[in-house]
This record gives sequence, C-alpha cells and structure tokens, in this order.
Amino acid sequence: MAFMRYRALPQGELTVEEFRAWLAQFDADRDGRISREELQHALRSLNVWFAWWKARGGVRAADANRDGRVAGDDEVARLFAFAQSHLHVKITQLGYY
Repeated sequence: MAFMRYRALPQGELTVEEFRAWLAQFDADRDGRISREELQHALRSLNVWFAWWKARGGVRAADANRDGRVAGDDEVARLFAFAQSHLHVKITQLGYY
C-alpha cells in the first residue's frame, strides 16, 4: 500500500480556488466528483473529530441530485457553505460563488 502525502489546507482565509484545489487531491478515482468516503479522508487529514459524521453531513447538504457525490458548480458551492458554517473554514467570496 502506497502512502500519499497531501497538501495541508492553507491557514487563514482561503479563496474558492484554493479550497477546490485542496479538495481535488482527495478525488481518489479522478472522476471530478467527491464521494462521502473521499470527503471523509479529506477531513481526517485535518484531524477533524467525527470525520465520518461530518462527511456524511457535508455530502447530504451539498448533493442536490442525491447521487451520493458532490459534483458541479452548484453542489461545490453548497459544500463551500457547509465548510464555512460547520467546519469553520474561512473562504473568501471571490469569483462566482
């Protein structure tokens, strides 16, 4: 089993692009969508308590079409909102989000 080293989430306020780039490194199957398991892995890299629970809540909050994955600009924007309110990640409102 290979161990991957992930880039840490930058401290302070993040841009949407920085958050998206950080999250993209956890897309294990490289399909451009984030599953609950992939989000859970991302949260574990931040040493978040109850990562499985928060990943479940994040996907539920963001997944508009209920396919179990976060994909598309609308769903990613919902995940940003979830991260700001529940994970206390500070994301600046740049771009179209």
